[in-house]
Amino acid sequence: MVSVREAHFNDPDFQLEKWVDRYVADSREAGMLLALIRRIDTLAKEQQVESRNLVSRAREMVEILAPLNMDIETLQAAVLFEAVEAGLLDRDKLEELFGAGMAKLVDSVVTMNGISALKINNQSRTSEPQIDNIRRMLLAMVEDVRAVVIKLAERICSLRAVKNADEETRVLLAREIADIYAPLANRLGIGQLKWELEDISFRYLHPGTYKDIAKQLDGKRLDRETYIDNFVTQLQARLDEEQIRAKVYGRPKHIYSIWRKMKGKDLAFDKLFDVRAVRIVTERLQDCYAALGVVHTMWHHIPREFDDYVANPKPNGYQSIHTVVVGPVGKTVEIQIRTQQMHEDAELGVAAHWKYKEGANGKQSGYEEKINWLRKILQWQEDVAESGNLVEEIRSQVFEDRVYVFTPSGEVVDLPLGSTVLDFAYYIHSQVGHKCIGAKVDGRIVPFTYQVETGERIEIITSKTPNPKRDWLNPNMGYIKSSRARSKIQHWFKQQDRDKNILAGREMLETELGRHGLRLKDAQSSAVERFNVTSMDDLLAAIGGGDVRLNQVVNHIQSRLRNEPIEGAVVEDLVKKSQSKQERKSRDQVEVNGVGNLLSHIAQCCHPVPGEEIIGFITKGRGISVHREDCEQVKELMRQHPERTVDVVWGKNYSGGYRVKIRVTANDRYGLLRDLTSVLASEKSHVMAMSSSSDTKAQTATIELELELYDSDGVSRVLSKIGQIEGVFDVHRK
Repeated sequence: MVSVREAHFNDPDFQLEKWVDRYVADSREAGMLLALIRRIDTLAKEQQVESRNLVSRAREMVEILAPLNMDIETLQAAVLFEAVEAGLLDRDKLEELFGAGMAKLVDSVVTMNGISALKINNQSRTSEPQIDNIRRMLLAMVEDVRAVVIKLAERICSLRAVKNADEETRVLLAREIADIYAPLANRLGIGQLKWELEDISFRYLHPGTYKDIAKQLDGKRLDRETYIDNFVTQLQARLDEEQIRAKVYGRPKHIYSIWRKMKGKDLAFDKLFDVRAVRIVTERLQDCYAALGVVHTMWHHIPREFDDYVANPKPNGYQSIHTVVVGPVGKTVEIQIRTQQMHEDAELGVAAHWKYKEGANGKQSGYEEKINWLRKILQWQEDVAESGNLVEEIRSQVFEDRVYVFTPSGEVVDLPLGSTVLDFAYYIHSQVGHKCIGAKVDGRIVPFTYQVETGERIEIITSKTPNPKRDWLNPNMGYIKSSRARSKIQHWFKQQDRDKNILAGREMLETELGRHGLRLKDAQSSAVERFNVTSMDDLLAAIGGGDVRLNQVVNHIQSRLRNEPIEGAVVEDLVKKSQSKQERKSRDQVEVNGVGNLLSHIAQCCHPVPGEEIIGFITKGRGISVHREDCEQVKELMRQHPERTVDVVWGKNYSGGYRVKIRVTANDRYGLLRDLTSVLASEKSHVMAMSSSSDTKAQTATIELELELYDSDGVSRVLSKIGQIEGVFDVHRK
């Protein structure tokens, strides 16, 4: 049956001080809890929140958690969690008033709300934010198991609270708890919470069946209790005679477990073996088997109903000996035999030793406990997945592609599958990675390329000075997996080469600006802000290191400096300038307002070719730049200086070629370059320049071409033919 706790909050004679003393033995800790509850009550009244319901709920949480042997911080966090849920406190205020440690624990309980995301229909897709929330939730569960226990207690409170709600509300909550929270309590071995979660959920989901079983239990209760009392007395006397130190008593039967056995074994209520149940709790392990011998000597046992979970514990750590005997007058009795320690573990699970975790070997025992919690939580996730309420995507994205490892102090680190000890080092801190000279996994030395596995404890050995190796960046050597570690190593080497990059960047920028009649100081004011750097040296280092493209900087500076007014006779001036020998190279390339033979040039940003719609923009000292109409750069120039825009069309007699830049991305394979050049040859395209690069990790190749073509149809035809080459999945103009 569902246990009934003493939450008599409507009692007018209720005294908070006596109630706290009943649940917290230590006087100092009792005073802390009492002061906290009163403070929350005051906050609720100040913010006009219903304080009576809030404080009642907080006290109910304490009544559930205190018998689980939880520490004072857990009880305080449970009270504060209710205050946070009621909107009295936010994360910052919580940390300000109660400290970072308490805020972190309460925040972990709030993170447990991510469990609701596990209730997803099989047809639905899980979004990336949900995946991230679930991963954070699981890490919080492993990091501090107290958060899980508080959340389970809160779910029990919620189940009780909807007792008189409408059927839909009860059923929805009960289904979530039966599918997710009860299996979690079972995996963590917290029997006291597991049974209540299961029984109340069962009552809401199957009210008719619940009432039938309860009625049958009540109808035979007096006879059953008399029978069990006589059985216990007889067995206790025999154990005392054999000098076996043990305590015998009847144990309660839970309606959900009775129904599950009726359903699983297809038996009627009166045919169940364990409606009558007795438990023997011994002081020592050897007494368990001695007591078993006494039981089997006194009564005949049913062989197929014997289980030794002491020798073969359940996955959640449960240990006990189960046997069923035919007792007096031919009635079957189920007997459980366990030590006191096993009994506490079965009832309290991971909470059983919480108050003792800070002993002499606290660090090591804490680490071992977290390893066990992690395994249990992963097993619970599999239970939920098997129930059909968890899509395969969560299984793969949250677990199969991640590993969960531990620092020497027991903190959890979440890494991508395949991560090495170097990835782990860089996850801890950049300097730990830079100074790494070795690593230990569970106490043994391993190479840098060792791929860590879930549950392992990693210790990094460091030197006094950083000394990364460029080989670490080589994907073929397997030193690192994560992009996080790779970016930190690349950044370190860039910092080492910063002075060289600044000199190279300055020379490159000065040369290019000189070609356009500009000076380096012209870049000081605008380019630094545009490219999100803090100083000119940072910009020069970025140019020299290849992080910022040179033509982007030059184009930006040009666009910012084109602010002189346009004279009415500018086109006439351009006609005069175009008479020189040098300018005649572009004869009849384009016509401006019907006039040909003007100083003009094809814009390098979009490379228009004959047949495409074009537009002209009057530059400073370089004539008219000709852009495609859809060019983003000319749109920005037109927005800033609409008066400089002129209509241009292709010249009728121009027969020169146009350079077009093309980028091809394909699966890297033998013969790719041969097939590409064959297409270009068949289209009579002149290759002016070519460069290629390979990504060995992704097995892709990127080829950049500069071709000389004669019209837009030729460009389209070349792009189409290249796109048909085997393995090419992207081809476009730059």
